Amino acid sequence: MHVLYEEEGDYKAGTVVAEAPASVQLDTLHGRRVKVKVASLLLRFAQPAPAQLLLEARTFADSLDIEFLWQCSGQTEFSFSSLAREYVGREPTPPEAAGVLIKLHQAPIYFSRRGPGRFQPTPAETLKAALASELKKQRQREQIRAWTEQLARFECPPEIAAARDELLYAPDRNKAVTKAFEQACKASGLSAPRLLERCGLLTDSREYQLQRFLHDLFPRGAGFPEHEPAVLPDDLPLAAAQAISLDDIGTTEIDDAFSVERLSDDELRIGIHIAAPALGFAPGSTVDAIARERLSTAYLPGEKFTMLPEDVIASFSLDHGTAQPAASLYLTVSARDYSIRAQHSRFERIHIAANLRHAQYDGLNAAFEKGAQLGLPFEDDLLHLWKLALVLAAGRGKASVQAGMLDYLFYVENDRVRIEPRRRGQPLETLVSELMIFTNSTWGALLAERDLAALYRVQSSGKVRLSVHPEAHEGLGVKSYAWMTSPLRRYVDLINQWQLAAALLGRRAPFARNSDALLSAMRAFEVTYARYDEHQRAMENFWCLRWLVQERLASIAAVVLREKLVRIDGMPLTARVASLPELAAGTRVSLAIENVDLIERQVSFQYRATLTMPQPAVGEALAQSTSGEQT
Repeated sequence: MHVLYEEEGDYKAGTVVAEAPASVQLDTLHGRRVKVKVASLLLRFAQPAPAQLLLEARTFADSLDIEFLWQCSGQTEFSFSSLAREYVGREPTPPEAAGVLIKLHQAPIYFSRRGPGRFQPTPAETLKAALASELKKQRQREQIRAWTEQLARFECPPEIAAARDELLYAPDRNKAVTKAFEQACKASGLSAPRLLERCGLLTDSREYQLQRFLHDLFPRGAGFPEHEPAVLPDDLPLAAAQAISLDDIGTTEIDDAFSVERLSDDELRIGIHIAAPALGFAPGSTVDAIARERLSTAYLPGEKFTMLPEDVIASFSLDHGTAQPAASLYLTVSARDYSIRAQHSRFERIHIAANLRHAQYDGLNAAFEKGAQLGLPFEDDLLHLWKLALVLAAGRGKASVQAGMLDYLFYVENDRVRIEPRRRGQPLETLVSELMIFTNSTWGALLAERDLAALYRVQSSGKVRLSVHPEAHEGLGVKSYAWMTSPLRRYVDLINQWQLAAALLGRRAPFARNSDALLSAMRAFEVTYARYDEHQRAMENFWCLRWLVQERLASIAAVVLREKLVRIDGMPLTARVASLPELAAGTRVSLAIENVDLIERQVSFQYRATLTMPQPAVGEALAQSTSGEQT
């Protein structure tokens, strides 16, 4: 005796070996012996053999008209054997009965399963809708197949072209165009941007990289929504001092400035002045909502996307010729050894005498180190500030920057890029970074002493994180460190300035240490800031490759960092070189430039020779373009 049975949604046949009240033992077509429940048995038959039955049943099923079967089935639940009997007009043969069963099983639109061998016809209206849906799906499958075939020939259908940006940056895998495009990518072995490039829809590698950043970070667009104007405070005292700022040539958000006043032959008063946008709009305002969403200014080579709208920046940036609101930290210091004798903080208006730029003043770096003078305006003020910075660094026992290491500045103009190295630890950089560290540490401690919440930068065991508790920053050698010196560019600084204003002006602090607004802003900032940094590095990598193409170089020098990994001279670009022999770290080599891919941001190098020219300083070889704690 043979049986047809159901197992894991499929129909199988076997020969009975032994039988019990609730189960039978069968020999399957593949020679295995299995135990099957009686409830799973659908048909018993003596002829034909199990394999032949399945073959004939499938052939018979293929000949059946499912629409006619549905019409014959009535409206009530039925067994497959009864429908087979009605269909053939007699007692069906085992292959005929099994064929009807298989056909019913293959047509879930027409029949829903109600148990082993039992089915329910789909109601007419439901069936009509289901068939229309199936027809639509079939047409979509045909359309996807046609689009895929066109893309395989590198012909781009209009529907694919219209969805180009979505396919590149935010594909919706439920859409037909996405399904066709991904199938074409898989069949061709090409990435999405590479396939679109072959189809002629991606011709500008710079625009592609920039749009990827915008779609990721600004999905609703990089423009600013309507917002209420910031209100300049009119009750702040005007400081007697005149301040100067020191920034790169392209800086438009001037957060910090400095003043130097001689009180006597023995004393100086040095002021550190920070722009005060927190006095112009409150938490919960429309401007705050904009800053809360962006969380930081995003810097890319040749591009900048500010945290605050331009009109707000213009109202509070410490620009030349204005008297701007500022949070000021004044230090009374010895004119001989620059030791701090007294300090106090206040909100005020400060007149900005000049916005100095590194491009005009970087010559002072060598002059200060040699004890020479260049005769530049405000040179004496900068010298005093640098000498104070050296005292502050010595007091922390930590260098604010790693001397000798390199940062790289990117200048993009008319689609050409210039990359300039800047050595860390020079006097003007030390001046700014040390005074910012001191200010952040001092004001962070002030809020902690007054038990006001703040967001602190904490470093322990080498890991840097944000915290609402004033813990130590081991890398900087300070007991507490709260970002407060860039409120035009970082939301954390803006939050902390609101808290500082409450402390110094006798107001109620807007944030408690356990407030949801504070904690959610902290978490969002860490995530978003990391994403900005990731895109900045990606765009720096792109412009490094763009420079290689621009200069039409056949070879370039590099320094070995470790096995197979090198850093290219003059830029923050590292690459793995498979052909590199085993060489010690710090060894300089010459590499042939074989292929530069601006779409995928990849480059291939081939080892040519080991160079005998002098090695660069270790710091130069290992410099990271954005390494170190920002102040």
